Amino acid sequence: MTALGLACSLASAQEAPQLGLPRVELTAGMHRIEAQVARSPSERQVGLMLRRDMPAHEGMLFVFEQPGVQCFWMKNTLLPLTAAFVADDGTIVNLADMQPQTEDSHCSAKPVRYVLEMNRGWFQQRGLKAGARLAGVPFSGSPQRAARP
Repeated sequence: MTALGLACSLASAQEAPQLGLPRVELTAGMHRIEAQVARSPSERQVGLMLRRDMPAHEGMLFVFEQPGVQCFWMKNTLLPLTAAFVADDGTIVNLADMQPQTEDSHCSAKPVRYVLEMNRGWFQQRGLKAGARLAGVPFSGSPQRAARP
């Protein structure tokens, strides 16, 4: 089965949002974020699909094995989201506002290992832009710890 075929079958097999992923606490200045951690390819593929709501302080942190140009879309995702593409040290590289249920591609401006999705407008409402820094275990500097928050 091709990667695209696998992705389509995972998405079509998904009947409920994934809510049981491990969580990690992150901070953006004085703001606290409780992020579910999507680490495996299947967890990353499903992401926040089918979620009908999400508390303001919650999000999802996508963790990739290696830095790369990461691209996201919103097929089967019901919430408007903002993706923060984040460098290993926690610095936000760029932000992308994403419309629900679209297949538009939103990509990192340079290779990154982390992507944090929050409700759309969360970063803007707090004055956080590219160059702002997130803190927490994933951004502690150790590749081993970064891969396993």
